[in-house]
Amino acid sequence: MVAPARDVSRGFRGAPASCQPLTVQNAFESYPTVVSKEFDDRRDVDRGPRGVVADWVLAMLRRSAGVKGSAELLLGRIIAIANQKGGVGKTTTSVNLAASLATEGHNVLLVDVDPQANGSSGVGVEKNTIECGIYHALLGEVTLEEIIRPTSLERLWVAPSSRDLAGAALELAEMDEGQIRLKTLLSSVRERFDYIVIDCPPSLDLLTVNGLTAADSILIPVQCEYYAMEGLSDLVNTIQMVKDNLNERLVIEGILFTMYDPRNNLAHQVVNEVRGHFEDKVFETMIPRNVRLSEAPSHGQPCILYDGSSRGSQSYLALAKELKARLAAAA
Repeated sequence: MVAPARDVSRGFRGAPASCQPLTVQNAFESYPTVVSKEFDDRRDVDRGPRGVVADWVLAMLRRSAGVKGSAELLLGRIIAIANQKGGVGKTTTSVNLAASLATEGHNVLLVDVDPQANGSSGVGVEKNTIECGIYHALLGEVTLEEIIRPTSLERLWVAPSSRDLAGAALELAEMDEGQIRLKTLLSSVRERFDYIVIDCPPSLDLLTVNGLTAADSILIPVQCEYYAMEGLSDLVNTIQMVKDNLNERLVIEGILFTMYDPRNNLAHQVVNEVRGHFEDKVFETMIPRNVRLSEAPSHGQPCILYDGSSRGSQSYLALAKELKARLAAAA
């Protein structure tokens, strides 16, 4: 399955080549034919459909002029989910944030660069069915488009991992520009997706460096316990090294508290300490301990499909909305 083409379902990026260069008049005239009904259905109820049309036209005009407007900054965003400590909800966050963004009407690609391949199985791709995955794409044996698969959730695709990826860090170290292989791959499909979510392995090896080098930002899941905090300083140092040497645009998207239990005094202490240090970089949304979040992967489904009314599902939907609001405010 190849990546989605640039068609009318692409919202802002759905404009055909014939729309370039754009003027206010032809942009308004082309709107009914190049923007799908589902995009109309996502309009802001307070601003009405004309407000959505105006946003679209403004984005298209800025794109034609080579200016990045606020709407464009919300598209093609590459977010790495990373923490070198295992068991902090990294893959759970990758799968469910990607699914929540897709539920919001965005085209989303989940890129699994964790050799455990739990992100892939979490969206229904059985590990033993993967003949070619991200490992083969990183080594140049196949293109990224050749390995992208659809999932059971509309608008969510996955570039799956496999156990072959376990030795990739060593092989990448011997390759020219091995630290930017993923960045090169994603550049070929970036504009076809609104968001690309990278599930990094629980380590600071070359696979994680590839994820950070390819990303616009990093989202850091932190479990509400003492040991989870200890690795934050190491990760922040790694982020700065990548920023200084490989990816100057990399920023911390935010720190996300996971497995939060309000009855636990230590959880409150961890939250207060991290908020005191990172301030506005910490998401207001916190992911609670939730049985449904733990059960969903065994069914090969994001929690939004397994039990959309659960606290876990609703928390990740809230996170998706908060993320979008932050990006809009920063644009």
